[in-house]
Amino acid sequence: MRSFYQFLLTYRGKVQPDDQSRLADWVYLDQNFPKHATNYNEVSNYLEWNSPFTNALTVFDELWDIYLSNED
Repeated sequence: MRSFYQFLLTYRGKVQPDDQSRLADWVYLDQNFPKHATNYNEVSNYLEWNSPFTNALTVFDELWDIYLSNED
């Protein structure tokens, strides 16, 4: 199973950024993000303490559902 970080990088670099690409771009630049995590709680806890923008946790939850559905 690939990590959530690897999955999230596929959302980087949109010409017209949306919240998903903003989160992906931020995670890419964050040296402390848990890059090998495949566990919801590990990523969620990190984002709770280091949220880059107001609705980042909501965006994370949406992307986590996509991540799980793609890994089945």
